[in-house]
Amino acid sequence: MAKKIGFLEAFSIGVGGMVGGGIFAVLGLTIDLAKGAAPLAFMVAGFIALITAYSYVKLSLRYPSEGGSIEFIVQAFGNGYFSSVINNLLLISYVIMLALYAYAFGSYGSALLVGSDVTWIHNALAVGVIVLFMLINLVGALLTGKAEDIMVFSKLFILVIFAGVGSVSIDMTHMATTQWMPMTSVVTGGLMIFLAFEGFELIANTARDVENPEKTLPRAYYSSVIFVLILYVWIAMVTVGNLSFEEAKTAQDYVLAKAAEPFFGELGFIFIGIAALLSTASAINATLYGSGRTSYLIAKHGELPHTFEKRIKNGYEGMVIVALLSIIFTTLFDINNISIAGSIGFLIVFTLVNYANFKLYKETKANRFIPALGALLGLTATTVLIGYNLIHSPQSLVTSGIVLLVVVLFTFLYYHLKEARLSSFMDKNLQRDEERVLT
Repeated sequence: MAKKIGFLEAFSIGVGGMVGGGIFAVLGLTIDLAKGAAPLAFMVAGFIALITAYSYVKLSLRYPSEGGSIEFIVQAFGNGYFSSVINNLLLISYVIMLALYAYAFGSYGSALLVGSDVTWIHNALAVGVIVLFMLINLVGALLTGKAEDIMVFSKLFILVIFAGVGSVSIDMTHMATTQWMPMTSVVTGGLMIFLAFEGFELIANTARDVENPEKTLPRAYYSSVIFVLILYVWIAMVTVGNLSFEEAKTAQDYVLAKAAEPFFGELGFIFIGIAALLSTASAINATLYGSGRTSYLIAKHGELPHTFEKRIKNGYEGMVIVALLSIIFTTLFDINNISIAGSIGFLIVFTLVNYANFKLYKETKANRFIPALGALLGLTATTVLIGYNLIHSPQSLVTSGIVLLVVVLFTFLYYHLKEARLSSFMDKNLQRDEERVLT
């Protein structure tokens, strides 16, 4: 059967996953931490993302699987309790990120429609966008990829116009070295915003769907990360160059919209609001694609109830359950508190994927130094994120701790009481390939 996903679709899924709510949420914080060196902070974050992408390229080519990150964890650490915990942690992190994207979609959508954040309109839009893309994903990978193409290139068109027009009025003195915070603060900012690049790992879930993976996967990973890095640095320069640091701090939650005012006037918020809607919608689409396959493989090969693996159209029941859980999270929970749990979850997974490539270097033919550096940087970013929130938002760490504890306890009970075990291969097609090689 012909492959359904080409380079453009894989690239779109990676970019769509990365340019979600991240740039809109973290830009203000980055400027506050790094001041005139905010573009440099994004370079730090992009460097870590590129190193981690190296591990994903090597592991995706060696272990092409719908399970993506899960498959890599199982191959490196075995199919015991530890891998089960990490797999379920990844799944709940996807749910939290979906809730975060949907919440942002609802906020901007309500503001655009009625001029303020009205709760019932906000919630209706958040629920509606999740349901819409759940249905699109159930139709199949081809429609998912095409929908992602349209949204990604539409939002990129808007953001590039914003950056291009805004470049004309940049005040470069705002980025002079005299306006930089100390390098420790700049690097801390870079480590904090690494999660703005979360999303490229969704390409791993397409590994068995892509055409000519040996060429397509490396190109899709590297080009999507590099493209987003350039875009983020450019947007950071325009924002810093058009606002005072005081204005950026005051408008921290909507700093991108504020930065559009000098050259777009009152239309700036509408302009950026549309970009935010497209960004969060495409991130929801891409994340549902990845999490649907994640939940399917965890259920089929061990660690979740088998209802997650039932097929509906061209998708899985697990995708529906993930969508419903994200609806519950976004409408009933404090999204700011639980978002830290999702960030910590992804940083742990990225650290372990880098370590997996380090451990399996003979299989993946990797240079061990690169994944070792990636694992160290991932661990450092996790520590910085926890430390920052311990000082500035301790309640979010309490909430995050509860979420992580629930994951560990659920996995422990299911692992022992149900005697459920992960398979040695999450993707049976991959297992057949491996057996064929051995024989």
